[in-house]
Amino acid sequence: METDTAVNGRTVLLAGGTSAAGRSIARILRDAGATVIVVGSDVGRLASVAEELDGVVTEQCDLTDPDAVTALRDRIHAAHGPVDGILHLVGGWRGGGGLAGQSDDDFTFLLRSFTALRNITRAFDADLQASDAGRLAIVSSTAVARPLAGGANYAAAKAAAEAWTRAVAQGFAKAARDAGREPSAAAVIFRVKSLAGLEDALGLAFLGLWEDPAADINDVTIELAGA
Repeated sequence: METDTAVNGRTVLLAGGTSAAGRSIARILRDAGATVIVVGSDVGRLASVAEELDGVVTEQCDLTDPDAVTALRDRIHAAHGPVDGILHLVGGWRGGGGLAGQSDDDFTFLLRSFTALRNITRAFDADLQASDAGRLAIVSSTAVARPLAGGANYAAAKAAAEAWTRAVAQGFAKAARDAGREPSAAAVIFRVKSLAGLEDALGLAFLGLWEDPAADINDVTIELAGA
């Protein structure tokens, strides 16, 4: 196992990490020496991750429930200490039918990912700021730059997530500036058209965030494209 990496010894949380992408990324981080905590809401999928990926920690949590996220943070602190990194993978797509097809039910569903992002970043903000290399990243969509009528709900929810992440980035920079120190935490947006086929590329890009100084990558948007 390769452990001569900047993420070696770090504790990294994958929110919504039971997907194929989450498993690929968890494997990459684990093999680089990180303590990886995969958080999901489905007990069966979490059990599958635990069986597939030896050494990866799993935690069940409804990330849309702020009290549940606070309890998750307390459990992680008790077992592993503060976290150094978070990759937000909670997502899903609903759309089609032009503007008339953008239903309230679909919008409510899509906003769950944004709600989860708000909850988890607020709960772990102090951890990331206290770390000497705190890293937050989200997976957004190229649809934010070119929204279509049939995906208006989806693009709007992703745009909200990007705005929130950029606000987190500003908070990191301000805290460092107010303390008279160099920034140590960074928040980054990854944009993809589709994650299919980019699972490992995303994992390696996230891993690479620990190779760069926080000031160089904070509030940066990185587009990942397939071959």
